[in-house]
Amino acid sequence: MNKSVPDTMILEQPMNTSTIANTEQWDIIITPRRSLLDLNLKEVWQYRDLMVLFVRRDLVAQYKQTLLGPLWYFIQPLFTTLIFTVIFGRLAGISTNGVPPMLFYLAGITCWNYFAECLNRTSGTFRDNQGIFGKVYFPRLTVPLSVIISSLIKFGIQFLLFLAFYVYFLAQGAAIQPNAAILLFPLLIILFAGLGLGFGLLITAMTTKYRDLVFLVQFGVQLAMYATPIIYPLSAVPPQYQWLVVLNPMTSLIETFKYSFLGQGVFSWTHLAYSAGFTVVLLLLSIIAFNRTERTFMDTV
Repeated sequence: MNKSVPDTMILEQPMNTSTIANTEQWDIIITPRRSLLDLNLKEVWQYRDLMVLFVRRDLVAQYKQTLLGPLWYFIQPLFTTLIFTVIFGRLAGISTNGVPPMLFYLAGITCWNYFAECLNRTSGTFRDNQGIFGKVYFPRLTVPLSVIISSLIKFGIQFLLFLAFYVYFLAQGAAIQPNAAILLFPLLIILFAGLGLGFGLLITAMTTKYRDLVFLVQFGVQLAMYATPIIYPLSAVPPQYQWLVVLNPMTSLIETFKYSFLGQGVFSWTHLAYSAGFTVVLLLLSIIAFNRTERTFMDTV
């Protein structure tokens, strides 16, 4: 019995995977992070469109379906300033060194709000984004950086409110004297953002294992505000205790901000250098903790 032979015969040969890998050109190659200090900012820049989407999401979602919307950016610091003026300025009688209390408190609140916003929101990076982190690859650092940018926009809006009151009191002849230290304003913003980002990255790396820190963050930030010269000038602190207040890296930054715009406050290059050095060391430690946690956080979250 004759067997029919097919007209076409297909011969299967083993595939040479190395040949295929050499012929294909990949746009992105995902490799394990080798260094704990490796930021890979080039890759973060490549995902800048995603960062813009995160910024837009943060701005839109925060006050979505509210009646006043973005007006809350003005209402929150304004109401806080009014309460501080009545309680600490009128009832407690805390001195503001001749500066109008409304302007004195608003200056400190505007700076502190930016720092606190950066810290509070970056401290929940792993916890709040575990769903998307477990499904899609992208540089994890884009999330906290987007928080810094969106918070900076909010700070800019509140700073405009401060400038409005500043121009008003300046026109009224109030005892405020802007000076050349105002040129340090961009540096102060960078240090505010650096401190908030540093503390936030460090906390989010720790909260993957120690969930108790979640309950302590916002409470701790509120307590830290009273350890910072926001409702009182540094000069009002007894000299033997001023060094304790200066250990807080936010102290010199807020005092420099008040000194540059209001002409009142303690300005010291030594204190400012300490805050800058503290910020750099904190960022290095937080980046190490963030990169180390990023490798295994899905197993513990």
